[in-house]
Amino acid sequence: MEISLLFIIMLIGILGIGSQWIAWKYSLPAIVIMSIAGLIMGPFLGIMNPQESFGPIYDPIISVAVAIILFEGSIQLNFKELSGLGKPIFRISTIGAFIAWILGSLTAHYMAGLSWEVAFVIGGLFIVTGPTVILPLLRQSKLKPRPAKILKWEGIIVDPIGVLLAVFAFEIITFFTSDDGGGGQLVVFFVAAIFAVGLGWFCGKVTGWMFETGHVPEFLKSPAVFVIVIFCFTLADEIVHGTGLLSVTAMGLTLANMGVTSLSDFRHFKENISVLLISAIFIMLASSLQMETIIQIFQPNIIGYVLLMMFAVRPLSIFLSTIRTNLTMQERGLVGWIAPRGIVALTVSSYFAGILLDAGYEDAEILTTLTFGLVFFTVVAHGFSIGPLAKKLHLSLEGKPGVLIVGSNSFTVQLAKSFQKAEYPVLIVDADWQNLRFARNEGVPFYHGEILSEQTEYNLDTIPYDFIIAATHSYSYNSLVCTTYLPEYGRTNVFKVDPEQQTTASDIVTKVGGRSLCREDMSLGDFIAKTQNGFVFRQTALTEQFTYSQFKRGLEEEALLIYFIKPSGQLFFYADDLRVRPNIGDTIVSFTPPIKEIRKIQDKLNNSPK
Repeated sequence: MEISLLFIIMLIGILGIGSQWIAWKYSLPAIVIMSIAGLIMGPFLGIMNPQESFGPIYDPIISVAVAIILFEGSIQLNFKELSGLGKPIFRISTIGAFIAWILGSLTAHYMAGLSWEVAFVIGGLFIVTGPTVILPLLRQSKLKPRPAKILKWEGIIVDPIGVLLAVFAFEIITFFTSDDGGGGQLVVFFVAAIFAVGLGWFCGKVTGWMFETGHVPEFLKSPAVFVIVIFCFTLADEIVHGTGLLSVTAMGLTLANMGVTSLSDFRHFKENISVLLISAIFIMLASSLQMETIIQIFQPNIIGYVLLMMFAVRPLSIFLSTIRTNLTMQERGLVGWIAPRGIVALTVSSYFAGILLDAGYEDAEILTTLTFGLVFFTVVAHGFSIGPLAKKLHLSLEGKPGVLIVGSNSFTVQLAKSFQKAEYPVLIVDADWQNLRFARNEGVPFYHGEILSEQTEYNLDTIPYDFIIAATHSYSYNSLVCTTYLPEYGRTNVFKVDPEQQTTASDIVTKVGGRSLCREDMSLGDFIAKTQNGFVFRQTALTEQFTYSQFKRGLEEEALLIYFIKPSGQLFFYADDLRVRPNIGDTIVSFTPPIKEIRKIQDKLNNSPK
C-alpha cells in the first residue's frame, strides 16, 4: 500500500510534536528524540522518505523554514543584552569563527581525507551552530544568563557567516581554477553579500515603520512579517545562494532594535511556529537519509574527524578568541564544549555536495555522511551533557522552582518568607519604594522597578523563577501582569490575588490572565487582614500515620491551603481548579490562625514560676 503525501505530512507533525512532548516530559534533549524518531521511521523501517515524497519542493520547504527560524531567533537579539558581553561575543563571532574555519579545514583535509578545495568549503560551513539546535538546548538546560546569551548570540550571528564562508571558499576555488580568471564572479559575491545586508535592513525598517504608524492592522501583522521574511530571503538567495540567511538575520536584528511596541504581540506566535518548523524539519531530514549514509558514519576517518572537531577545534577556537575578555574559565569551558550543528549545516552541505561533484571534486560525495555524522554526534553529546556540565561548572540555575511575586505588602512578604523557609528562590517586585518597606524590613529579596517595563526585562533575570503571583491593589494591573507572562510561564504557573475594592470593570478583568490563588472569593484585603490578625504559614508533612484526610479534619475552619510540596521539590499551588491531590510524603503549607502559637505561649505562662 502506497502512503499518501497527506499521510506523510500528518506523520511528520505527530512525530515532531510527540518528540517535543517526550523530551519535555522526561527532561531529554528534544533534538535527540526527533533525530531518533526520524531515523526509525525513515531508513530503519522504510515507512517514509520525505525527500522522495515531496520531490522538487523538498529543498525550498527546508530553505524557507530555516529562514523563518533564523529570523525568529535574530528578532530576539536586542543590543541591550550585550551589556558586559559585547567583546567576547564579537570575538567569538569573528576571530573565533575564523580560527574554527582554518582548524576545521585542516582537520577535514588530514583526517577525513578531503581535498583542500572541498575541505575549505566544508570547514567554513561547519562553524555554524544555529538557533535550531542552540535555542532548544538553552530552553532545556536553564543556564545562567551570561553563558546562555553568548551561546544564543553566537548561534544566530555565526549561522549566516558560516554559510558565507563556505560560499566564499567556493568562489575562491572557482576564481583560481577557472580558465578565464573568473574575477567577476568573486566581485558579484561580495556585492551580493552587501546587498543582502542592505535588503534585510531596509525590510526591517519598512516593516517597523508600517507597524508603528498603523499602516498594517493587528490581524495582518504576523502574516505580513512572514511574507516579508520569505521575500527578503528569496530575493537575496536568488542572486547568490547563501546570502538569504544573511538578509533575514539583518532584518531580524533591525526590527529587534527599533523599539517597535507591537513586536512582542506576535513574538510568541512566531516562537510557536518556530518550534513546529524545527520539529518538522528534523524529522524530515533524518527520515530522508539512506541506510548507506548511516553506515558510512562509523568509518574510522569520519569518527576521527568528528572527535577532533568536538574535542580540539571548538575548544581551541573559543579559548584563543576569548583571551583577555571578562569570561571566566568555567564560562569559556562550557562555551568551548557546546557547539551542536543542526539544520543549516545539513541543508547547505547537500547543496555544496551537488555543485562540487558537478565541478569534478569526487571526494565531495561523502559530505552528506560527514555532515550528518557531525550533527548527530554533537547533538547527542552536547544535548545530554550541557545540563550536568553546567551544574559541575556552577553555571546552571537548575534547582528548586522559584516564585516571582509582584506587589509588596504584609501578606506577600509573609508568603515570600514561607518560600524562604522551604529554601525556594523568591523575589518580590514593586515599582513603589514605599511598598517595598515590607520586604526590606523582613529581609526578603526584592527588585525595585516596573515588572512590565522594557528596562526591567533586561535588568531583571527571571530565569530562576517558574511561577509568578500578581498581588497588587489594582485589578487591571494584576490581570495585565498575568496576561503578559501567561505565554512565558504557562497558565498553570500564573496566579493573581485581586484587591477587595470592586470596580465597574471587575467582572471583566477578573476573568483575564492567571488563576486566583487559593480561592476566587479570597481578596488581597482578606489576606492582609488575616496577616494583621496574626495568621501564620505552617508546614505540615503527610505520613502514613497522618494522612491528607486526617489533616483536613483537624484543620481550623478559618485556615487556608496555599500550596504543597512534592518530595521531588515540585510546587503545586491551591486554586479552585486544582486537580492534583497531596499524597503521603508531601508537605502542605497552610495559612492558619495562630492557635498553636497562642497555646504554646499560654502553656509557658502556666508553667512559669509565680
